[in-house]
Amino acid sequence: MQRRRSFFFAMVFSVIFLIVLAIFWPIKSDRTFTRLDVKDESLIAQGKKIYALNCANCHGTNLEGQLNWREKGSDGLYPSPPVDVTGHIWHHPDNYLIKSVKYSSKVPLGYKDNMPAFSETLADEEIIAVLTYIKSHWSIKHQAYQEALNRD
Repeated sequence: MQRRRSFFFAMVFSVIFLIVLAIFWPIKSDRTFTRLDVKDESLIAQGKKIYALNCANCHGTNLEGQLNWREKGSDGLYPSPPVDVTGHIWHHPDNYLIKSVKYSSKVPLGYKDNMPAFSETLADEEIIAVLTYIKSHWSIKHQAYQEALNRD
């Protein structure tokens, strides 16, 4: 009888433990729940360094992009757009921007460019830092518009 009771309590404890684990265990998925926090000065400083090493060559040291970025080149691809407010990236929520950097033009919008995917080059935290640095250069109005997209 004592053995059955011990087995019963062990089973109940195991079920409760598994339920708690299922509820609170962090789920790793492709969806990123991080917001680009332009108030985080250390993240912006980190992003500035990473941007200079990985992004400025194409998107410009001043976020200005390449010339004629709205017109397809002879290769059928668009040049690198500006990532300041004269470009279009502030029209997208954070998760889309993170995936765009991570996976490049595999993000379905029909916009084909020669941007490499950085999934093998930069960690998610580095991508977030770069995008935070970029976002910190947008006006308050553009940041507010883009933040509203994050709530949808």
